[in-house]
Amino acid sequence: MGRSQETFGKKEVRTRKEKKRKEKEQKRARKKNEGKKGSFNDMIAYVNEFGVITSTPPDPDKKSVVDAESIELTVNKNSPENAPDPVKKGVVTFFNNSKGFGFIVDKDSNQRIFVHANSLQEPVRENDIVTYEIVKGVKGPSAIKVRLFKE
Repeated sequence: MGRSQETFGKKEVRTRKEKKRKEKEQKRARKKNEGKKGSFNDMIAYVNEFGVITSTPPDPDKKSVVDAESIELTVNKNSPENAPDPVKKGVVTFFNNSKGFGFIVDKDSNQRIFVHANSLQEPVRENDIVTYEIVKGVKGPSAIKVRLFKE
């Protein structure tokens, strides 16, 4: 008669799984016995006059009637005078002519912006002050319409 193919490790794993399954089943049975089903009224939440969620219904005496026609709805339109200037000013901190790219540091926000040689309208060098516009690039902000700043 041959020996069992089951090793000690396999037996141990099987017994642990069996033990875990039984514990889970006992836990489920305990929850079922202890847990009570909540009614629909227990699940309802109310919002008071301050916008706080409560479990108590609002007081009908505090109820006020609002005339729907007295409510004004307006839309703020973006006017051209409120729009920020798209042209920014910055300093070229690095530019590699052979590779055709570099970086500009914005004067206001100190943000590093990528610039490609195709976006240049004039040749630039390091430490030049330039004006540019920002667009969303593949890996972050990119500068376009880059030209030297002339006072």
